[in-house]
Amino acid sequence: MEREKERIRSDYWIAAILLFTMASIAFINVLSRYIFHFSFAATEEITINLFVWLTVVGSGIAFERGSQLGMVTMFNIFPKKMKKAVIVFSSMLSALLFIFVDIYMIKSIYNEITLFKATSAALGIPVWIYYAGVPVFSVYVFLGIYRNVSTRLSELEKEKGKS
Repeated sequence: MEREKERIRSDYWIAAILLFTMASIAFINVLSRYIFHFSFAATEEITINLFVWLTVVGSGIAFERGSQLGMVTMFNIFPKKMKKAVIVFSSMLSALLFIFVDIYMIKSIYNEITLFKATSAALGIPVWIYYAGVPVFSVYVFLGIYRNVSTRLSELEKEKGKS
């Protein structure tokens, strides 16, 4: 069987770039502390916010791979028809959760832009810029949920055909 050429996945690249950036910032800060006895205050602010973005992108990758938490023991004892319903239902609940997260983040962004106009402590960047990454990167979460449910349902159909 010939292996298909894998496409370049933007979510993998974004996760890699975010992780590399976080590691580089932390490394530079450690070096500056030991060499110059000076610590950059902004590094913590940037690293924490990049970590949040990485978590959102990583959640999408985890959903696609089926790495999210699940009750496999219960699922395995269900009949095949019920398994299909459980897969769809759990995927809908996961998507609903992230819809709520996005709604609240968009409300927070709106409030920050219109009412509060808060800026970050170290760099003075508007806080809404950090918040904006969550709804933007949650696109990958929805894609991961969709890919996972598609894969699981097609695997269930293949099992059904073998029986």
